[in-house]
Amino acid sequence: MFKKSLLMMVSAALAVVLAAGTGFAAGEVKVGIMIPTTGGTATDGKDMESAIKLAVDEINASGGLLGKTIVTETGDDACDPQQAVAAASKLISAGVVGVVGGYCSSATLPTLALYGEAKVPFVITASNSTALVGANPGIGFMINSTGDAQADTAVGLFESIGVKSIAIVHMGEAYSEDLAKISRSKWEAKGHKVVAYEVVNKGEQDFSSLVTTLKSKSPDAIFWTAYYAEGSLLVKQLRQAGYRGKIAIGDGSNSPKFIEIAGSAAEGVYCFSNPIVDYLPAAKGFAENFKKKYNVAPGPYSTLSYDGMMLFADAVKRAGSFDKAAVAKALKETKDYQGIAGPVSFTDKLTLARSNFVVLEVKDQKWQLHK
Repeated sequence: MFKKSLLMMVSAALAVVLAAGTGFAAGEVKVGIMIPTTGGTATDGKDMESAIKLAVDEINASGGLLGKTIVTETGDDACDPQQAVAAASKLISAGVVGVVGGYCSSATLPTLALYGEAKVPFVITASNSTALVGANPGIGFMINSTGDAQADTAVGLFESIGVKSIAIVHMGEAYSEDLAKISRSKWEAKGHKVVAYEVVNKGEQDFSSLVTTLKSKSPDAIFWTAYYAEGSLLVKQLRQAGYRGKIAIGDGSNSPKFIEIAGSAAEGVYCFSNPIVDYLPAAKGFAENFKKKYNVAPGPYSTLSYDGMMLFADAVKRAGSFDKAAVAKALKETKDYQGIAGPVSFTDKLTLARSNFVVLEVKDQKWQLHK
């Protein structure tokens, strides 16, 4: 039913956007930003938007892109599939030559058909469900490693700390369920046990029943594969109920907000994360400029978002044109583009050609690199 309604939703949106104009003011070129600016993940979304706009400011200050000033238009996908379709339709109708962003995979997924039909190249900076790969019509360029790489990182960490059995909890949407399924498969393939495999609802706050179930299974570790808003509460309730095993979370929970909400319960929690500013020497100048401009420290997906905009600009320059097909071709041909989050090259499936995951651990109420 979900797939059917999704197809109907996308088809209706296509009918609107295909007739839209693609012009923009003389001397300007428009780039879309698609992120959540409302809802439970708005903090990370707005951080991504700020990083993209910082990159745009720097490009414009150095002469613009092919002699034109970049202006941006933001579409709020709210991490919701239906709203994401509306956001994508808005951006296409606005005449964007490309889009940078994408946080929740479940929201990014239905937009691929729209951007594909309109031939709009989309640099996907955070979303990383493997479901995106099969749905990609050749316009989505993922610069965050996929769930396969994250699952490998998780298995490696669990084995290195002596874990034999795990419980996995996801939220039933594209990103978290994808990561949960892959992790379960890879863990069991190593001869280990998954003693519980549970799903919760988005926005859920009372996990007492789930906590009781998880404690009864006595897993050596619990792996939460979804977002920080719910994950921080689950971890807090697990510790309050006396669970003393290991806890790990996926990259959807790598926000400082996780620690803020979970409080002391966050201590010792592991996180599988894309590289964050603190451990990227090349990002020092970016972090200083970000804090100077916005008066806050850059968040977990800021570096990838900044790189995404800079990569798009680089592809336009290599294409020597704003022609969407030419830009998409240039993006496909990217080889070892040096971003502040590391080098970018793409596989034939347009995924990042390396794993960018690191293991973080909460120590003294801060994310620190696990050693």
